[in-house]
Amino acid sequence: MGAAAQNGGMTEITESTASGAPAAVPAAPAAERPAVPAGGSADMPAWEQRFRAPRVSLPDWAEDAPDRALFVSNATGTYELYAWDRATGEQRQVTDRPNGTTDGILTPDGAWIWWFSDTDGDEFGVWMRQPFGGGPDEPAAPGLEPSYGAGAALGRDGTAVVGRSTDEDGTTIHVVRPGGAPEEIYRHRESAGVGDLSHDGTLLALEHTEHGDAMHSALRVVRLDGTTVCELDDTKGGSEELGLEVLGFAPVHGDTRLLIGHQRRGRWEPMLWDVATGEETDLAIDLPGDVSAEWYPDGSALLVAHSFEARSELWRFDPATRELTRVETPAGTVSGATARPDGTVEYLWSSAAQPPKVRSTTGREVLDPPGMAAPGSVGVEDVWVEGPGGRIHALLQRPEGEGPFPTVFDIHGGPTWHDSDAFAAAPAAWVDHGYAVIRVNYRGSTGYGRAWTDALKHRVGLIELEDIAAVREWAVASGVADPAKLVLSGGSWGGYLTLLGLGTQPDSWALGLAAVPVADYVTAYHDEMEALKALDRTLLGGTPEEVPERYEASSPLTYVDAVSAPVYISAGVNDPRCPIRQVENYVDRLAARGAVHEVYRYDAGHGSLVVEERIKQVRLELAFAERHLR
Repeated sequence: MGAAAQNGGMTEITESTASGAPAAVPAAPAAERPAVPAGGSADMPAWEQRFRAPRVSLPDWAEDAPDRALFVSNATGTYELYAWDRATGEQRQVTDRPNGTTDGILTPDGAWIWWFSDTDGDEFGVWMRQPFGGGPDEPAAPGLEPSYGAGAALGRDGTAVVGRSTDEDGTTIHVVRPGGAPEEIYRHRESAGVGDLSHDGTLLALEHTEHGDAMHSALRVVRLDGTTVCELDDTKGGSEELGLEVLGFAPVHGDTRLLIGHQRRGRWEPMLWDVATGEETDLAIDLPGDVSAEWYPDGSALLVAHSFEARSELWRFDPATRELTRVETPAGTVSGATARPDGTVEYLWSSAAQPPKVRSTTGREVLDPPGMAAPGSVGVEDVWVEGPGGRIHALLQRPEGEGPFPTVFDIHGGPTWHDSDAFAAAPAAWVDHGYAVIRVNYRGSTGYGRAWTDALKHRVGLIELEDIAAVREWAVASGVADPAKLVLSGGSWGGYLTLLGLGTQPDSWALGLAAVPVADYVTAYHDEMEALKALDRTLLGGTPEEVPERYEASSPLTYVDAVSAPVYISAGVNDPRCPIRQVENYVDRLAARGAVHEVYRYDAGHGSLVVEERIKQVRLELAFAERHLR
């Protein structure tokens, strides 16, 4: 359901959705990589090649050993962690698990790699660690029982801070010192998470939602014994609740400035908060849309990430002079960026038409995986439609030929997320098969201001579907979409909106494809991980027992008897976000009245990190659509 990673660590590069075995992943110059015809090879169509082509995340690097890096790759067919010694060029596979691994952190000295070990994608586990050069895994925080992750931060003296979330305890945060037993320094029923450790390791910044609004965090800085140093809470003193987020302590010993994000002017933007004096420095960076930032390694400047209308770009900001300088990147989406000690910037970039690459401001490609290159796809067109809550932004990809086309409305998850001009293999597969694809940044999406995101409350699901309906009407009236061949599709929250839309708008859709969806909201609430229960209480104003009418109005199960379109559902049997029992409740209701449906269950969690499994799921969806839309 949620889009944000629970454990922190590596940049997300997947589309969802016994270790230490060595495996080299040598970089290959782009000129040596095999060319791929636009339509794919005779034995492998282009859409499958986009999934199978090796991909890498933006490499993370150790703060005090910048030549030691960690990244995620699907080079073996499963997304796993890899170590990279940038001085020698040597690369080594760190993890090797059937369902993949993506959450990893380097210690500041680069000596150890921490990685989160769950069971078959259930997100419930413990932190393990492995020497950077290879060797056996061992518990990274002995004495801590398995849990859902709530962040982790590693200090220079070997001290670690580990956040945990369980149904029994809510959120707990522990300090783990070398050779010592874990010490609990924080506990609360509501959701919270580890933000960052100060450079000297004496101060810890936390994000918490003790006020009960899981969408808007407050901040607290504590010593490692748990005593409070200072607090910042923008949810107090007004009817509008404003969120804060930790972006990082200054990377300089003795510097007590904390870079944070705030929403005081109706969007996300950064400011500096000196936690020793309480002084707040408003940076007032004059760019439209959401603005985030991180420190340059010497603390002299900020690397600013600017997101606006489904595209992003980078800037360098000097807090002393207020000078803002553009960091040149191509048009498209930067999904991660980092400034290196020499002042260069490395970033993961893509567009809807061009596959992702890790680039540098030096002009070179930083990390080029071996094997075939992914074929490109068609670019996106911007669509703006007037809706009941304001202008709605949608992204359109058209196949070759003249419309109207069979059209897939591919609805993003989150719900606090947004679709952007970024490469995505699944939408490209539909375009290859002659479908137009429309992605809608409905109310609740990020990137269009706080009011647009926060509009998603109480009438959950129904609000988003009003916006999707407005774009659907435009698509038909403009001649893009064939009204008899409209497909509602999505994963996670998008899967939820798919099932809800099939029941509340039965005459509008010819087909539904729902992956890892919320299907029975009440059962989902009782079975899901604790952090998502807190989000649901925020969105709907309470528990199912406190506001039963809202859960009933927003649950797809309420409208299942009205569903007339064929519906395909896929679900992970170990999913902690959209658990399997509530999916089965919905499927049983479909089956009881003989509704046309198919269900695919797979042994993983909230999506799959296995490339062939993901291809299988897309192939099943394509085949289902072909059978029922002929």
